[in-house]
Amino acid sequence: MTPRTTLAWTLAALAIGASAPALANPTEAMNKAGCLACHSVDKKIVGPSYKDVAAKYKGQDVVAKLMQKVRTGGKDVFGPVPMPPTGPDKITDADLKAAIEFILKS
Repeated sequence: MTPRTTLAWTLAALAIGASAPALANPTEAMNKAGCLACHSVDKKIVGPSYKDVAAKYKGQDVVAKLMQKVRTGGKDVFGPVPMPPTGPDKITDADLKAAIEFILKS
């Protein structure tokens, strides 16, 4: 390999490593983001349980839709209490995606 090719591969590897942060455990990420203040695995608190969310969207490709709903907030899907928006300062996109996939599998 030429030095130029080596440099290109090195920069590509660094970019990939920088853009893919290590994912936290989905439950830890949800706890840190404050999700567990209103949601639980199997019972309604303020918002729906994760099992209710999984049942509602079973068999549907809704990860992107639910990510958007978490980011912008939502209302009138599971009742009258609105869900406030949760920004990337609370949970990263990668952790949010992992959390939603975890919820949908429950």
